[in-house]
Amino acid sequence: MELASNSAESPKLQVEDAAQYIGDRITPGAQIGIIAGTGLGVIADVIQTSVELPYHSIPNFPKSEVTSHEGVLVAGTLNGVDVICLKGRAHLYEGHSPNDVVLPVRTLALLGIKTLIITNAAGGINRDFRRGDVMSIDDQINLQFVNPLVGRNIDEWGPRFPDMSDLYARDLREVAQAVASSAGVQLHSGVYASILGPNLETKAEYTMLGRIGVDAIGMSTTLEAIAAHHMGVRVAGFSIITDECFPETLVPVVIADVLQAAATGGPKLSAIVEGMVKQLGKQETVTH
Repeated sequence: MELASNSAESPKLQVEDAAQYIGDRITPGAQIGIIAGTGLGVIADVIQTSVELPYHSIPNFPKSEVTSHEGVLVAGTLNGVDVICLKGRAHLYEGHSPNDVVLPVRTLALLGIKTLIITNAAGGINRDFRRGDVMSIDDQINLQFVNPLVGRNIDEWGPRFPDMSDLYARDLREVAQAVASSAGVQLHSGVYASILGPNLETKAEYTMLGRIGVDAIGMSTTLEAIAAHHMGVRVAGFSIITDECFPETLVPVVIADVLQAAATGGPKLSAIVEGMVKQLGKQETVTH
């Protein structure tokens, strides 16, 4: 775990070392990155792989101890479009610092990624959501109360005070809705909030979250989105609803049930991601 420091050089050099290692081993040119969250390895499984790099082999990459996060970087093609997929992520609750958590995202940005599709498993606060549903993230609330931008700013990466009014790019959300409609997949939209974890929320906390406008709650994603946006990467985000967090009917959460719900929603989300990549790939072809 990285010790608190006001020096910008340490995280910068760590990211550059990781990017150099990966860049020497993959075909350059990918402009789309994907993060496959809890139980969502099915997204990475549809990639025609050219290279797989375990996180433990990549300099400075944080390692997750969560069994549902494999910890493999997959570089290949999806619908004929070059992509890089992070299969699994590290979390703050494992003892990682904010800079640790977003190091893979910053590495993808240095490798040339222009669009990042982030996925996660989340609890449903919105009463219209059911287990296995998919939500497009319209906006976020960071309830982890830490930020990867704290400390000396790295001007090469982005501005000191980045605007967050369109953090989850509207045009990407529109593409996602169009793809979902064509695929016959119901795609909700809403606000995602992140907590520190690892414990799940109390009934009172679920009640509070609903009152402040949260639709889905999890333990990841917000810091990744902030770091990517800071570096000029467009962000799209999706949550698979793995449990219904309604205080008056709340039952203890069983992790096996969470993973099963993620598996149920996985093919629906995978169809959306595949369609988005295909559509974005066409746009890249037109603009080059």
